[in-house]
Amino acid sequence: LQEARWLTRGLSMRYETLLRTTRAIVERQAAFLVRGEEAMAPLTLKEIADEIGMHESTISRITSGKYLQTPRGTFELKHFFAVRLEGASVSGQAVKAMVRRLIEAEPAGRPLADEAIAGLLSRQGVNIARRTVAKYREQLDIAPARERRRNNKPLLARAG
Repeated sequence: LQEARWLTRGLSMRYETLLRTTRAIVERQAAFLVRGEEAMAPLTLKEIADEIGMHESTISRITSGKYLQTPRGTFELKHFFAVRLEGASVSGQAVKAMVRRLIEAEPAGRPLADEAIAGLLSRQGVNIARRTVAKYREQLDIAPARERRRNNKPLLARAG
């Protein structure tokens, strides 16, 4: 009987921790839930851990393999933890979404070079290097400007 009480208590504590963690994540990422990837705020395990009074490792374990269904789709809780870009108030995920949006909106036959994308982002207050744009573009599986120009397709996936 005592073991059953311990098990019930442990499960109850686990549920409560998961609920508190999820609420804190949703509060911090409310803009993402409304506006999408470009609004993803930087967020670390430590920030959530400090907010709910737990250790980072507890937050890591409790979010591992757990999913949250939202109006924007179903996401693993780990998806909501986004690294802050150095010297910026936005996350890398938000910048990737901005890069994708800029490439999707580029004129047909006149694709934007990575340097031009970096310049456009700079005007929006996101200062990143051309190399970072190239890295994010590659992670998004988007070909370089010369390949997009040659094939006249805005989001041509990289070959091979």
